[in-house]
Amino acid sequence: MVLTFSAILIGLLALLRPLQKNSFYILHSAIVILSAYFVQTHYFTVTPFVPKTFLLFLVFHLVSINLVTMIAYYVDKRAAIRHDWRVSENTLHTLEFLGGWIGAYVAQKWFHHKNAKKSYQHIFLLMIIAEFAAIWIILKYLKLI
Repeated sequence: MVLTFSAILIGLLALLRPLQKNSFYILHSAIVILSAYFVQTHYFTVTPFVPKTFLLFLVFHLVSINLVTMIAYYVDKRAAIRHDWRVSENTLHTLEFLGGWIGAYVAQKWFHHKNAKKSYQHIFLLMIIAEFAAIWIILKYLKLI
């Protein structure tokens, strides 16, 4: 399980250069890999690269990316209040596209952050649409729909 998760996350890191500079993606990867290690050593072992492992990865990924996205919004909100160095909008949108749009939506409501900026909201909506389009293309390619 750890091998599969590491291969997926590090593979994405190697393929997509913007992720290499995204410290929140690195945090997300660490959370997913360490969680997989904990589950694998304490509860059960899963054979690498089988459908069950990919489904577990999907669950771990979605929980972690939404949590990390909420953390990124919190960090950005605190930086905005303190007039400090901010988290770039590109970083936030990348996290949203990777599946963290639910965490982003919740963080926008909880922290009252980025919800009044219309240009940001348009790109946020575009990221949600792009993610669903990517999922549809992948499912179509795998002949699951």
